[in-house]
Parts: sequence; C-alpha cells; structure tokens
Amino acid sequence: MDGALVEIIRFIPTARKSLAAHSKLGVVTDALDMSGHVKLVRAAFFALHRIGSLRKYLDTTSTERLVHASVSSRLDYCNSSWYGLPAKEIQKLQRIQNSAARMVTRCSKLSHMTPILQHFHWLPIRERINYKVALLTYKALHDMAPMYIADLLAQYQPSRSLRSPTQCLLRRPPPSRTTHYGDRSFAASAPSIWNDLPMSIRSKTSLDYFKIALKTHLFVNCFC
Repeated sequence: MDGALVEIIRFIPTARKSLAAHSKLGVVTDALDMSGHVKLVRAAFFALHRIGSLRKYLDTTSTERLVHASVSSRLDYCNSSWYGLPAKEIQKLQRIQNSAARMVTRCSKLSHMTPILQHFHWLPIRERINYKVALLTYKALHDMAPMYIADLLAQYQPSRSLRSPTQCLLRRPPPSRTTHYGDRSFAASAPSIWNDLPMSIRSKTSLDYFKIALKTHLFVNCFC
C-alpha cells in the first residue's frame, strides 16, 4: 500500500472502517477478532423481547420452539468461526443463551443457569462452537463438505510404524506466528478438537450416530 492511500485512509474514517470490517454470508469480521459478528448476533435480544411480549400466552413447549427458531439459530449460524474467541466475547454470547433459557422457564435473573441448561440439554456456547468444528471435520473427512474445506485437513502419518494410522488422527499444522489468529483457523482448530475426541466417536460411519455421540460426549464433559 503506497503512502498516498495510507494518508487517505488515515483521514477518511469511512474508508478505514471499510477495510477493518467485512461481511461474508452474513458473518461480520472485524480485524479478525469477530467482535463485529458478536455485535450483530446481539440482535437476538430483540427477538427475545418480542417473544417476551407473547410469553404469557404461550406454554413452555411453544416458547422453546420460538426460542430455537429466533435465537438459537442465530447463535449457531457460522459459529465455527468463533473458535478461540476471547472469553469476554464468548460471555456476551452466553448471556444471550442464558436469557433465552430464563425466557422459557420464567426463572429469576438470580437463578443458577447450569441446571437449567442441563435440563433442556442445551450445550453452552463454547461447546456449541466445538460441536460445529467437529461436525465440519467429520463431513470433510467423509466427502460431505466442499473440497476447499477438505483440503485444509491431512491424515496424521507417523514416521515409524505405530497404531496412530488406525486411530483416525489428523496432522496438526506447525504453530502459527500469529497466536491469536492463526491458531483459530479451521486448519488448526479442526485437528485440535478432532484428535481429542474418543476413538469410538471418530470412527463412527453414520453422520446421525456421530452427531448423537458427539453431543453426548460434550454434554457429559460439560455438566457431569
């Protein structure tokens, strides 16, 4: 970038903003920290407010369905891109899910959320992110994902004859110099999450059985 363009961007805030934030498929990236997309998802609070205005006319089942359609769908959309976000950004998203759970149960703001999430079998935000990354990894390894995703993964090949080739492990890329960004990429996050799964889950041949086993594994690790 030449000096003239730098000076233009420096003195025109709109130009600098256009380079800092980008939107693709509804996902807003802001200097690679995804804070822009987190702010976008806060629109879920507006959806909760609208559901709240009807809550007295709805039973618990109907309220839960509305929450899934209007709030959970926002939290799950492209959430694999949130892997490795700072805890403060994850907490913003977790507050949305907590508010949704309170809406369904009509519990007070002082109620402890863990038993409520456990009752509804709702994975917390961080586990939902790991679930999505693991699911994309499974699809990529079984020809259910686009090639540009599958090409980011490589089977682990040990230098000596070991049991590892039969363990369905992925090769971890070299450590990134950009700790906060490179390690959040799918090429880095997928092997990290996938290799930590039990062999009994990694070896599933059915997508439906894999989803069930994966959610159960994450649920048990989180709540039990």
